Amino acid sequence: MIKTRFTELVGVEHPIVQGGMQWVGRAELVAAVANAGALGLITALTQPTPEDLVKEIARCRGLTDKPFGVNLTILPSIKPPPYAEYRQAIIESGIKIVETAGNKPQEHVTEFKKHGVVVLHKCTSVRHALSAERMGVDAISIDGFECAGHPGEDDTPGLILIPAAADKVKIPMIASGGFADGRGLVAALALGAEGINMGTRFMCTKESPIHQLVKEKIVANDERETELIFRTMRNTSRVAKNAISTKVVAMEKAGAKFEDVRDLVAGARGKMVYASGDADEGIWSAGQVQGLIHDIPTCAELVGRIMRDAEAIIQSRFAGMMSASHRQAAE
Repeated sequence: MIKTRFTELVGVEHPIVQGGMQWVGRAELVAAVANAGALGLITALTQPTPEDLVKEIARCRGLTDKPFGVNLTILPSIKPPPYAEYRQAIIESGIKIVETAGNKPQEHVTEFKKHGVVVLHKCTSVRHALSAERMGVDAISIDGFECAGHPGEDDTPGLILIPAAADKVKIPMIASGGFADGRGLVAALALGAEGINMGTRFMCTKESPIHQLVKEKIVANDERETELIFRTMRNTSRVAKNAISTKVVAMEKAGAKFEDVRDLVAGARGKMVYASGDADEGIWSAGQVQGLIHDIPTCAELVGRIMRDAEAIIQSRFAGMMSASHRQAAE
């Protein structure tokens, strides 16, 4: 068993987190992750209203008695959702672990902390991690350039970003972006993180509430099958490469503004991908880690495999390397 400051903080058995994913972070997936001993996160804004979120939290509690949390992402929007009402729904439902993400979460962090909620903040740079630490969050999730969704605008990959953040951040930190197996967990721990966050990998599990054809597409894809959209708008998002994303990138290169691509990137179209299984229906998030995903296991099988492989690497491979070096020195 691998214990870290993060597992102790949130009360889970394994240092693995299922990231908050729009349209994907639902009760059936979150409960399966929790029952496997990792930390599952319900995605608050997947639920149409705060009242629906309360019901989803209750549904998840009916499926697991293990700890789980809720993700609340605060992003710029033409018509922002009622964030304060979603926050209140989380608090009143008795949730004790929240992942915040996005713009300036101070108001939410302050209110959650008043109610004894552990706050994990997701960010894409060392400076934003340090800012969140000053705001009073309990842990950081640091997102490298490889990640699905929003990688920020610095283009810093995890191999640099994780240790750079670990050098400065004092609170527990987990690593996100590019993780799918035991090798990744060991690498993250070696770089200074205290666990890993996985999104795309958990999308491709039996309990993930998306169409089987999308899961099979993730398995078939390699690490090259993503596109970076909204680069010209400085709101970069990594999504699965398909007919729509390729068109959006071409339009941006030709000078298109958001208004020109709005209909192509509409959230409702992305939601339909997961419902219909048509991978070209709209924009959907996926990371470069697709190149490391080769099957569709249950969450229990996935988490168990990651932990067994990580422990084997630490105990046998590294120990064997050390023993070999000692033998050579003695000779």
